[in-house]
Amino acid sequence: MQLTVLPLTPARWPDLETLFHAKGCSEARGCWCMCYRHSGSRGPLPAGTTQAQASRSELKALVDSSRPPGLIGYQGKLPVGWVSLGPREDFAKLKRSPVMKAVDDQPVWSLVCFVVPLQYRGQGVARALLDGAMAYAKKRGVKLLEAYPVDKPGRSKDDLMWFGAKSMYDAAGFQEVARRKPQRPVVRIHPV
Repeated sequence: MQLTVLPLTPARWPDLETLFHAKGCSEARGCWCMCYRHSGSRGPLPAGTTQAQASRSELKALVDSSRPPGLIGYQGKLPVGWVSLGPREDFAKLKRSPVMKAVDDQPVWSLVCFVVPLQYRGQGVARALLDGAMAYAKKRGVKLLEAYPVDKPGRSKDDLMWFGAKSMYDAAGFQEVARRKPQRPVVRIHPV
């Protein structure tokens, strides 16, 4: 699928909301791609606020700070997918993860999450988002792009594939650099 892949900006925020409220994206609506940006307890929420509402507000604040926390893929003017990426240090939970902890001390950007509404799955949206993320990282001067895909034989449940399939990364030229759990490798590429 041919997509235009663009950074999430304040003007594009309504498009992200459209994606996250689409059928098949209930996990995204609960997390708002903030789960891996935190580590440990986040403390008490303001009265009457759900965790999802707090996460949405936090992501919106990141977007408003002019530091795009990810990219949106468009088919024409229609938003059809999202990928969360940024400097590894932006994702505090990765430090504590036995599977996704740092491989070495090289500076990397991490690809953490893909969100594709049900109606667009199986059409190459995630791969187009990955290609867009690689181009974006190169443009930003990123030397290493890292991801934490799922490597299982056969098809996995969609709700387990937020990280993407290893086969997709293999096809894009990523190389495995660690595997701390049988079905969860760490892969990297020098964006070109």
